[in-house]
Amino acid sequence: MSDKHSALDWGLFAALTVIWASAYAMTRVAVQTTNPEIGLPVEIILPARLTIGAVVLHICLLASGQRLPSFSQRRAWLFMAAMGFFGMTLPFFFITTAQETVDSSLAALYTAAAPIFVAIGAHALFADERLTSRRVVGVLVGFAGVGVLFGPDAMANWGSASVVAQILLLIATGGYAVSTIVARSAPPLPALAFTAGYVTFGALFSWPILIFADLPPLNPAPESIAAVIGLGLGPSALAALLYIFLVRRAGANFLALTGYSIPIVSAGMGWVFFGETQSWNAVAAFALILGGVWLAQHKSAPVPKTAAES
Repeated sequence: MSDKHSALDWGLFAALTVIWASAYAMTRVAVQTTNPEIGLPVEIILPARLTIGAVVLHICLLASGQRLPSFSQRRAWLFMAAMGFFGMTLPFFFITTAQETVDSSLAALYTAAAPIFVAIGAHALFADERLTSRRVVGVLVGFAGVGVLFGPDAMANWGSASVVAQILLLIATGGYAVSTIVARSAPPLPALAFTAGYVTFGALFSWPILIFADLPPLNPAPESIAAVIGLGLGPSALAALLYIFLVRRAGANFLALTGYSIPIVSAGMGWVFFGETQSWNAVAAFALILGGVWLAQHKSAPVPKTAAES
């Protein structure tokens, strides 16, 4: 894979960043953070967006003439199930729940820490991803950034809704990290089939929470419904297809740069559309997390192919 990237690569990268970053803004609109009476509950948003995404991907799968792996390929189905749970159902549920009380830009900041968790997990599981002294320093700096992101106010008000929300965001970040490690170990599968499979599992895992939804009192605003549809079509389906196309063109290292760009774009969207601003500790935390990620990046060995690159 060439280190030089074309204008098309960067254009697709920008589109993917905007779509993924828009998920936080659309989630804020779906839950109506400042006016929950006209928003939708997590128990509706999550199954709806994932089901829409799965349906769209299956339509693409049928149109391309591809199929899901046969049921005899149990290992493939196991990996798709793990990806669906850790990469979609778990993080989407916790992020959506957290955004009932925190800004979209703050929620996006936590995802920048995912590579820190990946570095720790990879050290434990893969012989070629051991933590060097440089990477240990990077992990420590990154965790220092997470601590700063919590801030002194959070520590002083332990147990408040904001602190609980930020803990949920950390759990979601951990879910993203686990899914990255799972993807690295997944058996080779056609990219579109693998994506359609794990998004479908994500939807299936989310359906049981529908029984906890209070349907009669719902009075969602039209923009909340539109936001859920947008979440299904954009971040849950279109982004997956763009990711597949771009990772084959430019490689996984190039796609890893979205960890830097998504929080910045999400913060811009939050400021433009909702007037969100972040405190000094959020800015300092972002700088520390990115510095830690940079230090923790493994440079000496090539990045192994994931299922999406196969």
